[in-house]
Amino acid sequence: MISYNQEADLSVSEFVDCLTRSTLAERRPVDDLETMEGMLRNADLIITARNSAGLLVGVSRAITDFHYCTYLSDLAVDQQFQGQKIGRELIRQTHLRAGLKTMLVLLSAPKAQTYYPHIGMQQHPSAWCISRQTSTKSQPDRTCDSCVDESEEKTS
Repeated sequence: MISYNQEADLSVSEFVDCLTRSTLAERRPVDDLETMEGMLRNADLIITARNSAGLLVGVSRAITDFHYCTYLSDLAVDQQFQGQKIGRELIRQTHLRAGLKTMLVLLSAPKAQTYYPHIGMQQHPSAWCISRQTSTKSQPDRTCDSCVDESEEKTS
């Protein structure tokens, strides 16, 4: 049985471990503990999915104003627990707690693009982003982390 809870005090180590077991760690700065800590502490909603032994098997991290918009910035489910509707329930719980009046928005990882239509989400044709700057160079990276397509990802 999976239990879902809001956990504002989720530890960085558990978060990183879950991201790693979901493969989302490939697209997150998991070696930069200061950034990972900031990602958790500055999120408005952290919803967790734990199995009966207490293992974190899924996590949703969102930023919201609780009135108009909710940005679901991380959705991760342990690969061994995928296919059990945990991701769908994490999205539902996040949206419920943020407020159903909010529009829930996310940028899909390339490998997950086929998942979201399957659970009833609609693709938006005009998402734009400016990459995070990770060095002192004056221009941000050419593409956003979530905007890189799989062909570019394999060559980078």
